Amino acid sequence: MGLDIRIPLGLVFLLIGGIMGIFGICTHGDAALYQKSLGMDINLDWGGIMFAFGAIMFFFGKRHKSPDATLTHADPDPAATHRP
Repeated sequence: MGLDIRIPLGLVFLLIGGIMGIFGICTHGDAALYQKSLGMDINLDWGGIMFAFGAIMFFFGKRHKSPDATLTHADPDPAATHRP
């Protein structure tokens, strides 16, 4: 089972945050669209937050070493190799 949940979760947040951020950038000058949110560009703000969260999750998911890789390098019986 080498799949870390942080990798696909990070990719989903990167994708959705990127789409929201691009939409926020494209509609940044439309005051009528953001009148209900008190003039705040919610799409741009939360798109950036989601994109940053996805990048962090993806980075730590890729950086994480699986426990199976550390077990293959371990000596099965360290006492057997150190006999006098």
